[in-house]
Amino acid sequence: MKILLVGEEQRADELREKLSTAEGLEIDFTDGDNDEDYKDYDCIFDLNFDDDSSNLSIYAGLRDKPVFVNAVKLSLNEAVYTNNVKARCMLFGFNGLPSFISQSKWEVSLYRKFQTPELDKLMKQLGIDYHVVEDRIGLIKPRIIFMIINEACYTLQEATASIEDIDMGMKLGTNYPFGPFEWCDKIGITTVFETLAVLYEDTKDERYKICPLLKAKYLRNETFYRQK
Repeated sequence: MKILLVGEEQRADELREKLSTAEGLEIDFTDGDNDEDYKDYDCIFDLNFDDDSSNLSIYAGLRDKPVFVNAVKLSLNEAVYTNNVKARCMLFGFNGLPSFISQSKWEVSLYRKFQTPELDKLMKQLGIDYHVVEDRIGLIKPRIIFMIINEACYTLQEATASIEDIDMGMKLGTNYPFGPFEWCDKIGITTVFETLAVLYEDTKDERYKICPLLKAKYLRNETFYRQK
């Protein structure tokens, strides 16, 4: 199977490692700047889709070809509507954010739910365990983790505890691999802020109302830990 990874190299490397256990895969990479003949590939993963969904106008015409797009900040339905296309490809959404790609089980959404059997067959070929989730902004894990990051910012803003103490408390108390501030730095504050913003707009749920400290960090493009 010939696979094309589209996006930034760091995330592509994480996905390439994830796919390394499957047999018979030929994996190519493009940062999206070069013209590609997408018809030459059996399966496409677009890791930049959340930030630039314009390639959907190309993917849509690839009849019955599986196309996985990083769809956390926008839903598949919204992407198809916004780009005004008729999706003839098999369009699937997944959480393609840093640190999530390598996790043992993926969340996958479908533009057409009747294509679940095709998805199941493909995921077995790729060696990826998964479960189907609704086509909604934020999927499941990002909603939970980003909400925790936002709440941690309120705790930090109130000077209740330090960044290090909050991270350590989260890891010890929940057995999460990272604390909220560590996770925010790994994912990128821009993604966290912008996803929370669209989640709040979509749901009007106060849990996603952005903490002023997080907003300030976003506007300054700052990390919580000093970058080495």
